[in-house]
Amino acid sequence: MDAAEFPAVTDAPGRLSFLPFSRPSLGEEEVQAVVECLRSGWITTGPRTREFEERFAAYTGARHALAVTSGTAAEHLALLALGIGPGDEIVTSPMTWVSTVSVAELVGARPVFVDVEPGTHNLDPGGLRAAITARTRAILPVHFAGLPCDMDPIREAAAERGIPVIEDAAHAAGAAYKGRPVGSLSLLTLFSFHPIKNLTTGEGGMITTDDPDLAKRIRLLRFHGITRDSWQRQGAGAGAAYEVLLPGFKYNLTDIQSAIGLVQLARLDALNERRALLARRYLESLDGLEEIRLPVSDAPYPARHAWHLFTILVDVDRLTLDRFGFMEAMKAENVGTGLHFLAVHLQPYYRDRYGFRPGDFPEAERVSERVVSLPLFPGMTEADVDDVARAVKKVVRTHRR
Repeated sequence: MDAAEFPAVTDAPGRLSFLPFSRPSLGEEEVQAVVECLRSGWITTGPRTREFEERFAAYTGARHALAVTSGTAAEHLALLALGIGPGDEIVTSPMTWVSTVSVAELVGARPVFVDVEPGTHNLDPGGLRAAITARTRAILPVHFAGLPCDMDPIREAAAERGIPVIEDAAHAAGAAYKGRPVGSLSLLTLFSFHPIKNLTTGEGGMITTDDPDLAKRIRLLRFHGITRDSWQRQGAGAGAAYEVLLPGFKYNLTDIQSAIGLVQLARLDALNERRALLARRYLESLDGLEEIRLPVSDAPYPARHAWHLFTILVDVDRLTLDRFGFMEAMKAENVGTGLHFLAVHLQPYYRDRYGFRPGDFPEAERVSERVVSLPLFPGMTEADVDDVARAVKKVVRTHRR
């Protein structure tokens, strides 16, 4: 790269104000929706949550959408609805947030990992069949950073053994695979509406499925195992009686949160288009920087990227600092960064419990040691992207070997 493309190295940060890694995209419309909900007199699960579920189902093309308190709750209910428990195995990716694996552990199942593909950082379908055993009860691919996994070979491997696929789409609201929205591809799909996600309800999540029996069981499990929730018992002509059919949880989304979700869902495509525009600017601005590996923008299969994250790999062998040092150097330039993720199999609990060791999943470990998420949220300007790119170049130039 030509030296002229780098900013002059100075001690002063390039930005006067700090740019956070992420910020929720909430506006006056969301504020008014919450105010209207508060004034309605009904703030827990009720008509707005029902409408949110119906619209989310229509958006994804699924028959059923079930709103819950978080993406973690969504996975917990999905595993319980399938009867997964002690002695069972879940096949998934080590490059994910720890809850993907922790929930399996909490129901008594054992996580089994498949290494990730270079470039996409998604589960490698080529290693899937070797990981499936007689105890495998579900395959749980993770759509890393918003790029859908290559689902056809994953579903084929699962179908050969009659194993359900549960998609972790926490990063993938609005993404699509071969023309089909994520949320309509597998038996169950799990979404997160955490504040940094493409669609937020403050906290929250959603489960989509076409299976009416699974939807019915999840509805029971998410609200104390009773046949009718509070809203159903409040309608004209409705009685106060209810029946407990199984011990359930308190995982229901409120109408306050759903009011935000309805507005966010209507804006989702526009918000994702903005993310894609900013991502393209990053790709153009950082192209050719040898010390940085850019994310895959176009998968080798037809897919619409949701661009939840813009992750780079820092070539620590070419620099005098490691990934954490790179992040600190970016902070000194008034640029926030994120870490997505540290490979789960080398976290102390899983390493010690199952005997995982460095080298077990080499591509995931390579990514884990180098990955950095740059700021990406719809409220950013093109000038913000340029500031981040300049900061990256400055840090690289200052710390190049």
